[in-house]
Amino acid sequence: MSITSIRLNAEIEAPLQNLAKKLDRSKNYLINQAVKEFLARQAMEDERWSDTLEALESIRSGKGVDEEQVSAWLNSWGTESEKAPPKV
Repeated sequence: MSITSIRLNAEIEAPLQNLAKKLDRSKNYLINQAVKEFLARQAMEDERWSDTLEALESIRSGKGVDEEQVSAWLNSWGTESEKAPPKV
């Protein structure tokens, strides 16, 4: 495990100290958890962006499904004549 120093703004230090005391955890633990959650959220946003770019490229190359086909499929859900999903 490496050591990294950070300077906390005054408006963060007091609430962090209070939360650490309340949860009976160290400030170090809380900071690590916050960074871990931030990194996970960033990774998820990166993945969504990649998916978006892939979807846009798919549309540009003509691989789309007609809106009417999708609507007909969705409207058939839960009925006796439920349709198969439309093909690309």
